[in-house]
Amino acid sequence: MKDNYKKEIGKKGELIAEKFLIENSYTIICKNFYTKKGEIDIIVQKDNEIIFVEVKTRTNLKFGNPAMSINYTKKKHIKLSAKIFLYLNQDIKYNSIRFDVIEVFIKDNKYIINHIKNAI
Repeated sequence: MKDNYKKEIGKKGELIAEKFLIENSYTIICKNFYTKKGEIDIIVQKDNEIIFVEVKTRTNLKFGNPAMSINYTKKKHIKLSAKIFLYLNQDIKYNSIRFDVIEVFIKDNKYIINHIKNAI
C-alpha cells in the first residue's frame, strides 16, 4: 500500500513538473528515459540547451528537502544515463547540457515548485 502511494505521489509530481516546464517555454523531448544505470524523469530543450531533469516530490519535509535525497550514486547514474541518451540521439542539436532538479511539495491538493538549475 505504501509503495503504491509513493509511486502515485511521484507520478503526480512528474506531471506537475512537466506542466511547469511547458509553461516556461521548455520543449519536452522525452519522459522516463530508462537505461540499465537508471532513469531520467524528464529531458527537455530550451535555447539550444538539453536539460536533464530529476523530479523529487514530497508531501512533508520530515526527511529534509527533496533534492537532498539525490546522493552521489544517483548523480552518477543520471550522468551515465544522459551520456547514453545523447549517444542514442545524435540528431538532436544543442550547444550545452544541464542537470536540474525540480522539487514538488504537495499538500492539501496544492503544490509548490522549486526549480533548481545546475543542481547536479
